[in-house]
Amino acid sequence: MRKIGLIGGMSWASTEIYYRQLNKGVQKRIGTSCSAPILLESLNYCELSRLTTPEQWDNARAVLIESAKRLQDAGATALMIAANSMHKLAEDIGAGIAIPLIHIVDETGEKMRADGIKTAAVIGTRNVMTESWYRQRLVRYGLTLAPYDGTRAEEVDRIVYDELMQGKVTEDSRRTMRTFITDIAKQDVQALVLACTELVMLVDPDANVLPIYDAARIHVAAGVDWILGDAP
Repeated sequence: MRKIGLIGGMSWASTEIYYRQLNKGVQKRIGTSCSAPILLESLNYCELSRLTTPEQWDNARAVLIESAKRLQDAGATALMIAANSMHKLAEDIGAGIAIPLIHIVDETGEKMRADGIKTAAVIGTRNVMTESWYRQRLVRYGLTLAPYDGTRAEEVDRIVYDELMQGKVTEDSRRTMRTFITDIAKQDVQALVLACTELVMLVDPDANVLPIYDAARIHVAAGVDWILGDAP
């Protein structure tokens, strides 16, 4: 098996999901006594949370590039970032290392294209929903994306940052997400992209009125493929 590097801590709740699912994916494929070879660096998220200014993003870029280099030097053969929002910096991070970076948006877009999806909506934190970098990268895979709802973006931000990133799961927020997904399903879209790694704590991608592409789940599957040598 190939050793994979994982930049985590953004948040610890999503990193826990990645660690568990990478290991479960390896076990399912090759045996229950097996574990995934992972090099994990968990960053201090208080320095990287809710970034808004160019200076804050410049600092985040430097922090993540150095983290990626440490994982590479420690023996990682490929890199994953356990967060959707930090993939805003993915091209800069990838340029700073000599190993592949498995990109969450590319893996999600490839999966949706393979499934014949042409129209979709995106739900995640404000950074992911409202800024162009995430949406433009998905559009490369032949997708037409529904406009985002600003009020919905604010409420998802609150749920993610004030609850899920602290490991809190409430029935009120579960109902809110169910309402959001029901409303999105009324639009002219074929699927919904779950573009926040923590939202799976509230949303079951397999039990909804609309097909849901959980970007984190798809990302993890690509990581398992890399570990087991099924990805080039």
